[in-house]
Amino acid sequence: MLKPLLVYGFDGFVASAGGYVVSGDDVVFDSPMDPEVFKLAMDCFERNHVFRTVECLDGTYGDNGLEDLLEGADEFSNSELLRFRRQLSETLDIKPMSEYNGAPVYKIVFMCTDKKQLEEPMEVLKDHFVFCVQNLNAIGCLNGEVFGLDFNKGIGIHRLCEFLGKDISDTIGFGDSMNDKEMFEAVGYSVCMENGHPQMKAMADYVCPAVGDDGLYKAFEKLGLI
Repeated sequence: MLKPLLVYGFDGFVASAGGYVVSGDDVVFDSPMDPEVFKLAMDCFERNHVFRTVECLDGTYGDNGLEDLLEGADEFSNSELLRFRRQLSETLDIKPMSEYNGAPVYKIVFMCTDKKQLEEPMEVLKDHFVFCVQNLNAIGCLNGEVFGLDFNKGIGIHRLCEFLGKDISDTIGFGDSMNDKEMFEAVGYSVCMENGHPQMKAMADYVCPAVGDDGLYKAFEKLGLI
C-alpha cells in the first residue's frame, strides 16, 4: 500500500505496526506471524464471519465482500475506515484473498458488524496477539487489527533510535487511530489528525487539520520540518 509514496524516497520506515523496521538498506527488525498462529487467527475470524485483510511485504489480501461492508458504513465512519475505503477504491495493492500465496504475514486487519463476532477471537487469540479495536462499542461497523505481542509502533521507533544512536525525545509521531497509541506514548512529540480517534486527539501534543485538509503539510510547516 505504500508503493505510490515510496517513489519519493525514504531514509527508512517503521511498518506493519512495528513488525518490520528498515533503515536505509538495513532491516532493523523483521517479525512476521508464526504460520500456525496465523492459521488459528484466520480460521477463528472466518468462523465468526469477520472480514479479514492480511498484510505482507509484497501486498495486502482481502476477503470478498469487504467493499459492501464499507459501502454501508458512512454513518459510522472513522478515519481508519475512510482511509481503507480510499485504498480499496484506488486499488492500492489490495488483492483478493484467493490470490494469497502463503507469504509471511505481519498484521491482520478485521472488520465486522457486531461486537459479538469478536468475542471468540479475542478470547482465543489473547495469548498470541495484541487486539487493537478502534471502538468496540461502535454501531454498524467495527474495525481493528491484530499483531504480535513483541512489537508495536512505539517499540519499533525505540528499535530504530537505538540502531541510529538517536535520542527518542527528538522524535515526532503523526497518527490518527488506536494503533498509534504506543507510538504517541514513545515519541518526544505527538501529532494527531483532526479526523482522528478522540482518545488519540486527547493524548496528542498537537491536533493538526484533517488529512483531507492538507493536515500533514500544515503540521510539517508549523513544526519547522519543511
